Amino acid sequence: MSLFWRIFGLNALVLGAATALLLWAPVTVSVPVLLTEAVILVGGLAVMLVANAALLRWGLAPLDRLTGLMATVDLLRPGQRLPVPGGGDPENGDPAGGGRGGEVPELIRTFNAMLDRLEHERATASARVLLAQEAERRRIAQELHDEVGQSMTAILLVLGRAADDAPEPLRAQLHQAQEITRSSLDEVRRLVRRLRPGVLEDLGLVSALTSLTHDFATHTGLRVVRRFDADLPALDPEAELVLYRVAQESLTNTARHADAGRVDVSLRGADEAMVLEIADDGRGTEVACEGAGIRGMRERALLAGATLDITSTPGTGTRIRLTTPAPRKQH
Repeated sequence: MSLFWRIFGLNALVLGAATALLLWAPVTVSVPVLLTEAVILVGGLAVMLVANAALLRWGLAPLDRLTGLMATVDLLRPGQRLPVPGGGDPENGDPAGGGRGGEVPELIRTFNAMLDRLEHERATASARVLLAQEAERRRIAQELHDEVGQSMTAILLVLGRAADDAPEPLRAQLHQAQEITRSSLDEVRRLVRRLRPGVLEDLGLVSALTSLTHDFATHTGLRVVRRFDADLPALDPEAELVLYRVAQESLTNTARHADAGRVDVSLRGADEAMVLEIADDGRGTEVACEGAGIRGMRERALLAGATLDITSTPGTGTRIRLTTPAPRKQH
C-alpha cells in the first residue's frame, strides 16, 4: 500500500467509524442546537482528531526514524542502518512488520543503499588522501634529512674549526652557536622520525612504539608505562602504520590537552585481532572532543578496517582503544 492510500485509509477509517456512530446512536440534532447535543458533537470531533493523529503517527513512524538517523549519521562510524518495515523490527515496536510496504520501505532501502555507497566512497577517498599524505611526509622527511640535516652538520664542522682558531672571547660565542646548531639538528632529526618512522619499517611495530613512547616521555616529562605482549599476530605494513599513527596522535593529544601525569600504552593480541590502547590519568572531558586529530584517527581506522573507541570522563582521564583485525594464519 502506498503512503497516499495508507493515509487515505486511516482517515477513511476514522470518518467511517464516526458516520456509523451517528447513524446508529440514539442522538439527534435539534434546531437550534441544544447544549448537550453541542457537547456530544464537540466530544466526537475531539475523539476523531485524537484517533486520526494516533493512527497517522503510527503510519508515519518509519519516516520519523529515518529523519532521526539522517540527522545523526556519521560516515566515520560505519554500519548505521535503519530496519526496513515489513521484515519485522521488534526494537522499534514492530514485531511483525505490520505488512507495510510501498514508498516508506523503499525510501528506507534507498537511504541505506546510499549510506553503503557513501561509506565506500569515503573509505576509498580517505585511503587515497592518507596514502598521499604519507608519501608527502616521506618526501619532506627525506629532504629534511638530506638537505637541512647535512647543511647543519656542515655548519657544526665549520663552527668547530673556527672555534679552535678563534681567540677566547669569540671562542665562547662560537661554542654557544655550536650548541644551538646541535640542538636544532636534534630537533630536525626528531621531526624526521615523526614524519617517517624508519624504525617501523626496519624493526617492526613494537620497536617503533617503544621508540615513540621513549621520545614522548623524554620531551614531555610524563611517565609512560608500556605493556606489549610477546607473541603478537603479524600485520601488513599499512595496518602497522595505522596503529603507529593513532598512537602518535593519541600521545600528542595527551601532551596538549589531558594535563596528565601518567600514560599507559598497551599492545596485545585478542581473537585474531591486534588491540592498541592508550590511557591517561588526566582531567578527561564530558564528551570526547571530535577535533581534527580524532577525526583523522577515525579515518585511519577505516583505512585498516579497524574499530576506534574513545572513552573520556571527567577526573578519570581518556582511554583510546584501536582494534585492528589480523590476517588469519594459513595452515
